[in-house]
Parts: sequence; structure tokens; C-alpha cells
Amino acid sequence: MLKLNAVTTTDIVSESLNLAEMIVQSQQFKQYEAAKTALRSDIEAQEMIWNFNKRKDEYEEVQRFGKYHPDYSRVSKEVRELKRKIDLCEPVALFKKSEKDLETLLNDVSLIIAHAVSKTIKVPTGNPFFDSMSCSGGCGTGGKCGCK
Repeated sequence: MLKLNAVTTTDIVSESLNLAEMIVQSQQFKQYEAAKTALRSDIEAQEMIWNFNKRKDEYEEVQRFGKYHPDYSRVSKEVRELKRKIDLCEPVALFKKSEKDLETLLNDVSLIIAHAVSKTIKVPTGNPFFDSMSCSGGCGTGGKCGCK
């Protein structure tokens, strides 16, 4: 007969809350919150984002007709230039970096939890190194494709 560990649902919930608190106290989360606040309070960055979203709506309308739309080239160029300008804006760049760092932390925690249960659990991390260790899930071959 299979013997189960005496882990209760209450224990799991308690440990989950402890883990969540550790994540909230992490340097990555604190940097993310600070970068988000800085981005929201930067008027110039917010204006650029607002202008980009306005142009993006126009771009989506032009995309319906593709290169046959009379404003296709102009609108496509303007959207690319605005996107580049936003990406180079310091508050936006810092926010994106802190967001990526927090995502990496959460992906790592997810992998640790999943692999503590079973090494065969597939965890979509967005990280090509870890995702290459499997077929990215759902192959249905039972491992015949070489996934682990």
C-alpha cells in the first residue's frame, strides 16, 4: 500500500502564503514596484505612451488593408519611430527590465515547485533554455519525440 506524507491542505496554503510573502519582500518585486511608480509619475513617458496608443489604433486600421492602404507606409513608420522612442525612454526601459527580472524570479519558483512534484511536469517559462528541455508540452507522443 502507498504511504502518503501527512501534509494537509492547511500546510500547503500556509507555505504558499509564506512563499508569496517572500516574493513580495524580494529585491526584484521592490524594484518592479519602484519602477512602476516612477513610470506612472513620469508625465513625459505617459504622454509618449498615450500618443503611441493613439497611433497604434490608426496603425491597426491601416493594417486591415495592408500595403494597399494609402497611408500604410507613413503610419507604419510613425508607429515604429514612436515605439523606438518609448523603448529608449529611461522610465520605460527601467520598468521593462524590472518586469523581466520579476518574471524570471516567478518562472524559477514555478520550476522549483513543479519539479519538486515531478521532473516530467512541463512548465511554460518563456525561457528557451528550460523550454528546450521538453517539447513545450502537448506533443501527445508519450515522450517518443525525445522530450523529457
